[in-house]
Amino acid sequence: MPRVDDILEHIGEFNFFQKQTFFFLALLSAAFTPIYVGIVFLGFIPDHRCRSPGVAELSRRCGWSLEEELNYTVPGPGPAGQAFPQQCLRYEVDWNQSALGCVDPLAGLAANRSHLPLGPCQHGWVYDTPGSSIVTEFNLVCGNSWMLDLFQSAVNVGFFVGSMCIGYIADRFGRKLCLLITILINAASGVLMAVSPTYTWMLIFRLIQGLVSKAGWLIGYILITEFVGLSYRRTVGIFYQVAFTVGLLVLAGVAYRLPHWRWLQLTVTLPNFCFLLYYWCVPESPRWLISQKKSAKAMRIIKHIAKKNGRSLPASLQSLRPDEEVGEKLNPSFLDLVRTPQIRKHTLILMYNWFTSSVLYQGLIMHMGLAGSNIYLDFFYSALVEFPAAFIIILTIDRIGRRYPWAAANMVAGAACLASVFIPEDLLWLRVTAACLGRMGITMAYEMVCLVNAELYPTFIRNLGVLVCSSMCDVGGIITPFLVYRLTGIWHELPLVVFDQEKTKKRLFTSKSRN
Repeated sequence: MPRVDDILEHIGEFNFFQKQTFFFLALLSAAFTPIYVGIVFLGFIPDHRCRSPGVAELSRRCGWSLEEELNYTVPGPGPAGQAFPQQCLRYEVDWNQSALGCVDPLAGLAANRSHLPLGPCQHGWVYDTPGSSIVTEFNLVCGNSWMLDLFQSAVNVGFFVGSMCIGYIADRFGRKLCLLITILINAASGVLMAVSPTYTWMLIFRLIQGLVSKAGWLIGYILITEFVGLSYRRTVGIFYQVAFTVGLLVLAGVAYRLPHWRWLQLTVTLPNFCFLLYYWCVPESPRWLISQKKSAKAMRIIKHIAKKNGRSLPASLQSLRPDEEVGEKLNPSFLDLVRTPQIRKHTLILMYNWFTSSVLYQGLIMHMGLAGSNIYLDFFYSALVEFPAAFIIILTIDRIGRRYPWAAANMVAGAACLASVFIPEDLLWLRVTAACLGRMGITMAYEMVCLVNAELYPTFIRNLGVLVCSSMCDVGGIITPFLVYRLTGIWHELPLVVFDQEKTKKRLFTSKSRN
């Protein structure tokens, strides 16, 4: 009896039906971008200083410009390697006392301002930004800065739990059902997050988004690779990830036009409700149906594909057998991922590669948000380099294999991170070049691990294998915000040194695996 791949050779491996389905699912991939890296804009940290009603009144009375007000009333930078006191501390001075003059009002209180006592902000902060973010609305700075780390970690906790649970459900009850459920929950929780009155509610809804959004993205990836023929599987897998890169470019433009976080969150969430129309547009995977001994339903879908592609299905091909020979209906289990030595080795290597790729990919984007002069342009330009990364993979993966491009991508990413530490600030072009090479390298590594992951498992545990292994990238995502934001407070380039060490270990680990 023929397999699905044999039938697709006759009815079309990548014809009208597959192209249409790819377009639908690529939109889903692009819509995942704001959840994965939206923290750059939702959690943007502008320059800030302590709010003081007395200073505001004195500034109005004296007619100071903003520059004069900052010069006279805000503490200067602290010692090298420490946070700036001007952001989190204030002079403990009664600004309402009449003895203060309009020209250097603190001169009469101390000969040297460094001798004046400093205290924490008591009346909130003033933010130098025309828009808003969750940082400015909920004052997630200074002593509360860890709450921003927690916000991004929460969505990755959701990714982790959702990957484990929904991956099992998708292999047990079908791809399409789980895809539609994740779309509905993701859209509803995204809207509720946009109208959340408190930080706690916002955190809860972000966690719920994490529980379903990444699982939905990966289910879409599995679906499109199971609808196409074997010779097209790698290409559509790569271009599915290219759609995510397109989402990065769109996100930069939307964030620029909508600098207020609630409107931005609402705008990037509402299109998800349109994906519920996929109930009528995207069928169940025939490969999954066959693995579940539902050959009649699978054949109906295959005939639908043939009709869409304008092909006829020969009578000799109207009986099916699974892609892998099985004696009974297969129910996936977590033990299947470590049952044999070969599968166990694949699982361990893939989990480690997912972890390190996630730490570096998310870390570089977050670090860019802290370092960039124009966050929108920096985000846009850094996303552009992901396109050549995808085309390099397409050109090399069949000619050279996976191992050497994979190792080279990790090497480039690690070397670029380390080089950036030593490049002087005045050599801006060289710093930009190193940053782009690092982003391109880690993008190649990230896309290749996703591609290889889907290839190494049989159909009945493919979805479970991808979701469980990729859950390690969620573990990396949980620690990355704390890693980036806390280490940057010690030394701005310290996260890059840590990233280089992670990629060095990964190169050694990957080099031990077979092609």
